[in-house]
Amino acid sequence: MAVGFASTSEAISYKGGKITPFVILSCMMAAMGGVIFGYDIGISGGVTSMEPFLRKFFPKVHRKMKDDNHISNYCKFDSPLLTSFTSSLYIAGLLASFFASSITRAFGRKPSIIIGGAAFLAGSAFGGAAVNIYMLILGRVLLGIGVGFANQAVPLYLSEMAPPKYRGAINNGFQFSIGLGALSANLINFGTEKIKGGWGWRVSLAMAAIPAFILTLGALLLPETPNSLIQRYDTHHKAKAMLQRVRGTAEVEAELDDLIAASILSKITQHQRPFKCILKKKYRPQLVMAIAIPFFQQVTGINVIAFYAPLLFRTIGLGESASLMSAVVTGFIGTGSTFVSMLLADKLGRRTLFMIGGVQMLISQVMIGGIMAAKLGDYGSVSEVYAYMVLVLIGVYVAGFGWSWGPLGWLVPSEIFPLEIRSIGQSITVAVSFVFTFIIAQTFLSMLCHFKAGIFFFFGGWVLIMTGFVYLFLPETKSVEIEKMDQVWRQHWFWKNIIEEERLDCMEDNKNDGTKVENFSQ
Repeated sequence: MAVGFASTSEAISYKGGKITPFVILSCMMAAMGGVIFGYDIGISGGVTSMEPFLRKFFPKVHRKMKDDNHISNYCKFDSPLLTSFTSSLYIAGLLASFFASSITRAFGRKPSIIIGGAAFLAGSAFGGAAVNIYMLILGRVLLGIGVGFANQAVPLYLSEMAPPKYRGAINNGFQFSIGLGALSANLINFGTEKIKGGWGWRVSLAMAAIPAFILTLGALLLPETPNSLIQRYDTHHKAKAMLQRVRGTAEVEAELDDLIAASILSKITQHQRPFKCILKKKYRPQLVMAIAIPFFQQVTGINVIAFYAPLLFRTIGLGESASLMSAVVTGFIGTGSTFVSMLLADKLGRRTLFMIGGVQMLISQVMIGGIMAAKLGDYGSVSEVYAYMVLVLIGVYVAGFGWSWGPLGWLVPSEIFPLEIRSIGQSITVAVSFVFTFIIAQTFLSMLCHFKAGIFFFFGGWVLIMTGFVYLFLPETKSVEIEKMDQVWRQHWFWKNIIEEERLDCMEDNKNDGTKVENFSQ
């Protein structure tokens, strides 16, 4: 068997399962949770490069940028307070994701989406009206709460609503919507920077209310997923009716039976503490992926581009407007490449896209680091030719992320957990993502100051490691029904040994207790 591969039997399939207009509309509305996340990512990088914003809230950074010619190009934006503006959102999101896990499990995916939209709406109001740094940070905290709830619930919602055959495309819509949000933010920043009077940044921050309002209002109309209905109610007629509606066929008995079986197992284990349950060996593969995938997604270095692209472009010598326009270009590239991933994830598979994207990101990062090391000193700027070479290579890098670690970093964790640990598993994924997003956002400007061009070799090294990890340890999950995903781990060259160890341990325990040995082969 080739290392890392796991066969996925074509027998694992249900009848029907077409994409219905009802599913499309529901998933489009839920994916607005990605738009608010992407908008925030894009808007924060843009406004922190606007001189009126820096002058009002971060005057020391503004003075270093404008007046101090003795500070290295790589260190002009090194400010813990400035990075706190960006990173405070992710601490709030981290804490919110744990509350969201309980709410999502107990009350369904829909309430978490509503809470996320409402909190983001409040945060955008505080940001747009901020008169001091405390009000600005409070707005960021509220935005973080909104993102924490949305990121917890939306990927689960999309995976559970999607037919297995199209789950990759529909779930990748979450990353596509993140890209649309970031692109919209970059376009708005480019426009508001030109507003006379220096208040354009207020428009940029306040306009986050538009997608937040759409998400909040739309979430009130969203149906609950069949999985959640089965998990929360003793009768199954509501779940069956919903399943028939979302699948577009009356022949849903096989899928319904699997959902009911998963729900029974979930209720058997629900008296255990969720963290204790997910630590069992039989869930070890899912736990490792819940930690490793979001960690690797952050150390690709994408947040260097997502948060600080305009600042990075100013570092290599582009002007304020040119820097914001460059961010718009990379936004278009990222959104387009994510759309490509939506088309290919269920055809080529997750592993193939991970491999292609990993190689592409590694090569482009090494080349960017090489150009900046050779041509950009501590003072002055690179020539126009090399500046645009860096811009093109950043576009190549963003495209690689856009059809690999961007969407797949959300898709794979959302589809691998059995129902009994799905909510806590997604919560761990979101929490790990927030922790390392916070670390990268808080330390990047300081790392840029100390590592200089070496920062790209640093992230390139991580891309090499994570590509090897996927090749060795991630089985292919395309077209596998979400409630039968455990089979890919039992067929994987490495994980099957860990799962087998628990099976033997349980058999030995039952033998010692004098009880009937369970048939673990089912």
